[in-house]
Amino acid sequence: MKRKVRYIIDISSIEQLSEKEREQLREVTEKFAFRTNDYYNSLINWEDPEDPIRRIVIPTKEELEVWGKLDASNESKYTKVRGLEHKYPDTALLLVTDVCGIYCRFCFRKRLFMNDNDEVARDVSEGLEYIRNHPEINNVLLTGGDPLILATKKLERILSSLAEIPHVRIVRIGSKMTAVNPFRISEDKQLLELFEWFNTKTGKRLYLMNHFNHPRELTKEARRAVDLVHETGTVQTNQTPILKGINDDPEVIRELIEELSFMGVPPYYLFQCRPTAGNKAYSTKIEETIDVVERARAKVSGLAARVRYVMSHETGKIEILGKTEKFVFFRYHRAADPENNGRFMVFKRNPEAHWFDDYKELVDEYKVETEEEFV
Repeated sequence: MKRKVRYIIDISSIEQLSEKEREQLREVTEKFAFRTNDYYNSLINWEDPEDPIRRIVIPTKEELEVWGKLDASNESKYTKVRGLEHKYPDTALLLVTDVCGIYCRFCFRKRLFMNDNDEVARDVSEGLEYIRNHPEINNVLLTGGDPLILATKKLERILSSLAEIPHVRIVRIGSKMTAVNPFRISEDKQLLELFEWFNTKTGKRLYLMNHFNHPRELTKEARRAVDLVHETGTVQTNQTPILKGINDDPEVIRELIEELSFMGVPPYYLFQCRPTAGNKAYSTKIEETIDVVERARAKVSGLAARVRYVMSHETGKIEILGKTEKFVFFRYHRAADPENNGRFMVFKRNPEAHWFDDYKELVDEYKVETEEEFV
């Protein structure tokens, strides 16, 4: 028998919460959409109010604190046609849905789940035409929302269209479904056949970019879904933000990236949590997080340690390299402006910084005359 997962969109339906809690959180869910399911809820230790899985999906009053912006990385700046972003020359993003398996409370695109959202295109034909007309685009990221929430037939139409574009060599699917509803994968033979077809018949490669945030999400059901995807020839990686009260601990990150490497899902990015409205309770201080990341990486093999600690900033993907007593070091891993490609930056430390914009004192490298100045 196939396992059917029941989705829940009304906080009042969460019986594990007290009536008082449900009433208090209703105000939060009226501002920021709520969605979970019975499988993911089963991973929560409801006796622990600070349980990390609970913090991922169950709202808190802290989300109402005024902080950040809805579009913290100014994605609208790079929107070329409805549902398509083109920030880096070789990569295009197709926003194919505004629904996810669950709504992570720290989501940087929570604006998509609001009533006045018009960024997602139900019909992606205009975005596909843009890609056809831009031969520099060799890889496309399907995102949203979660593309695997779509019916397999609709996903098949999108992948088939992309397969027909000669210059598209890679398609990536950004999804948390392996973590929140692995049965979507393990119980859908047609989805797995679609993945295998794309990898073996089109001359192109499919990547599944998983979103495991915490080791407790690596259940036997999730591992089975990952294994089945591997059998289709799909390359898998993982990315997660560093999140306060969820995984901002060296041992938690170590366990996560090490176990993923054992599963054949190499960790790809550790993100600095974006300063999105409602996210203050999840954001960590950059200079403290450097220590968390480095202590975790020091305890794993190179396969797990190759993960990069980055920020998805308006100006590009900025790698956070490290710090000394006085300075903190950044480099553009990917830059929207070609003049910033590979640019190395040194700033005077700001222990309270949560984002790149919090650093103001850029050090002029030509004024640093001795090594001792970097100590």
